[in-house]
Amino acid sequence: MRTATKLFVFGAAIFLVLAAAPQTATRPKPGPEYASDGQLQFPANYREWIYLSSGFDMSYNEAQQMDHHMFDNVFVNPEAWRAFVATGKWPDKTIFVLEARGAEGKGSINQKGNFQGSVMAVEVHVKDQARFADKWAFFGFTAGAKTAKVIPSSQNCYSCHSEHGAVDTTFVQFYPTLMPIATAKGTVEAAHK
Repeated sequence: MRTATKLFVFGAAIFLVLAAAPQTATRPKPGPEYASDGQLQFPANYREWIYLSSGFDMSYNEAQQMDHHMFDNVFVNPEAWRAFVATGKWPDKTIFVLEARGAEGKGSINQKGNFQGSVMAVEVHVKDQARFADKWAFFGFTAGAKTAKVIPSSQNCYSCHSEHGAVDTTFVQFYPTLMPIATAKGTVEAAHK
């Protein structure tokens, strides 16, 4: 009888270990992942991350004219969000995803206002201090792309973020749940106080 009990307990333990293994194996890594050629891999599960805010028809260039309306949704990886809440700073391996969606005005029963339509673009902002000289880098993903090359640091997204970002070159001033945390932790750049 004891042998049968031991075999049952041993078998149950093995079953539990094997049942847990697939979940552990498929869990996404907490930081950015790169292909062998150095391109950033698309963070496919970003819509499961922490939602920070949405903007409507935002533009950082007064002269820019658009022939359409657009929403942008911003997500950050959970590990970075937890660190920011605790310290008011973005840790290494922070990943922001900006998802641009077209704005729709007519559909179903909607008669006024706008709702979000299909994805128009996805941009990713990554903090990886060992990989990038300025700590941060930008990537633009085309529709359906699994990887993206780093946007050259000569592009104005870098200087704009450096000059206007409220915290560590990021636009925390547009994230209503995080700006009070940064203010309380004393991490807001002087120009935004």
